[in-house]
Amino acid sequence: MKITLYKSCYVMMTAMLLASCTKNFESLNTNPAGVTEDVFKADFQQIILPLVNTQKNIVPASSGDYQLQQNLNADIYSGYMMTPTPFNSGINNSNYFMMDGWNVDIYNVVYNNVLQPLSDYKRLAATYQGVDFSFTDAMAKTIKVLACHRTADVFGPIIYTKYGQANADLSVDYDSQQDAYNAFFKDLDTAATLLKPFTTGQKTVLSAFNKADIIYGGNPTKWLKLVNTLRLRLAIRIIYADKATAKLQGEKALDPASGGLITANADNAIIDFGQRSPIDEIVGWGDIRSGAPLTSYLNGYSDPRMPHMVAPATVAVVAGKYIGIRNGVAIDDKNRYGGYSIPLAKAAAADYFDPKDGKGKLLGAAETYFLMAEAGLNGWTGAGKVSDNYHLGITTSFAEWAAGSSADYENDNTSTAAPYVDPQAKTAGANDVPLKDANLSTITIKWDDAATPEKQLERIITQKWIAIYPDGEEAWTEFRRTGYPKLFPVVINNSGGLITGFIRRLPIPSKYQSNNKPGYDRAVLTLKGPDNGGTKLWWDSKP
Repeated sequence: MKITLYKSCYVMMTAMLLASCTKNFESLNTNPAGVTEDVFKADFQQIILPLVNTQKNIVPASSGDYQLQQNLNADIYSGYMMTPTPFNSGINNSNYFMMDGWNVDIYNVVYNNVLQPLSDYKRLAATYQGVDFSFTDAMAKTIKVLACHRTADVFGPIIYTKYGQANADLSVDYDSQQDAYNAFFKDLDTAATLLKPFTTGQKTVLSAFNKADIIYGGNPTKWLKLVNTLRLRLAIRIIYADKATAKLQGEKALDPASGGLITANADNAIIDFGQRSPIDEIVGWGDIRSGAPLTSYLNGYSDPRMPHMVAPATVAVVAGKYIGIRNGVAIDDKNRYGGYSIPLAKAAAADYFDPKDGKGKLLGAAETYFLMAEAGLNGWTGAGKVSDNYHLGITTSFAEWAAGSSADYENDNTSTAAPYVDPQAKTAGANDVPLKDANLSTITIKWDDAATPEKQLERIITQKWIAIYPDGEEAWTEFRRTGYPKLFPVVINNSGGLITGFIRRLPIPSKYQSNNKPGYDRAVLTLKGPDNGGTKLWWDSKP
């Protein structure tokens, strides 16, 4: 695991959660070139650097961290991707044998590379006199929610409000997922309050702080839209667990007086890594390929976005075709599926998987419209007409991916997901998903006002799932929340009977059990069942 020094030394687990070790701060921040702490303070570098690096860890820019933090779990479980590599002799996360040494990186990244530098930022900002940090404070609150809701959506419990606060026995308490979500909404309230004076002209962002913002370059209006859209995302997330809070928070986000939502691709929240995309590097290692569910939907719908998201296969038996790997299949050799389609992300604005200047997609306008469509299904004030938002979600996604007009696509009321045939299967036919298989979706594209609300929800989420690609974290979360889109279950299930059907969460890694046992024991009590991959999260409560 990689631990980066951002103006303080990061220590592990309990000590890390208590405080940053800054006793030797002055000596740590004087480099051989003679750049002293005074210089870092004068040009705000000690403020800028922690904020930049936290943004680069919402979706990790580091290939090693990204692979463990997301690629070998959520990207696979979402149906977007699958590994062709037989890690651990073919027994690993992809077939529900939990790789503790992999999954620990998810907590490591959020605690070491997000919460700790944000704590440092707060402490260092307090050393300045007469400087208005309202804008960067709002950024920090929003970054914290963006990163931590993703982690909570993997494990459930998370050390959020109690970060850095030790009990008498030196244990640290986790927030339950419900408590964490309530705290997320409060932090978004604070961020919105801090941002509004900048959007009304009452305040101006200090020009030096533009460098701290690698998402919007110092634009407070866009940050406020991100805050509101993130609130709407989280409100929809909890709709089956806490309907009243979901409606309250969702309608707050939808209220035009709140400052608006991300409704144009120009306002999409995209991290500029300024370096090689981690997925591009992992593809280069030969460790990831496209997923069978993704190619099944794109092929079946003759989706014009397909060549922007998936490359044709190169292996002779399917050369030139778009074909992904099914999750949890028998893999005895890396070459078996190495020639299947590789994931792409060639959007109109940028190649998200660029080998020199990669991007991380956090939240976009297409997702906003699908959130609004679902809000409309639930009768929330300000949501607008469901069919209009469904249409705008598709057209906005087509524009994001430079896929041309969506008119013919939206009028298609016959096409469905394509059957999956795996000619490279170790055992012929073992991985196939034929026509009329219960796991093969029959949902069509064209909107139908007369369809049942459940069928309308499936249509919305299926198109949303395509549109939010390549955000595997969000796609896996939405699948667990709604049951849509229909995905293919694993062929081989190595969970030892702990997971039936599809995986619901990751268990808390052993390091975070043993190093903080009292805190861990209390955290487990907040779960709906035992700490394993078969236990549903708090918001995973659809009847």
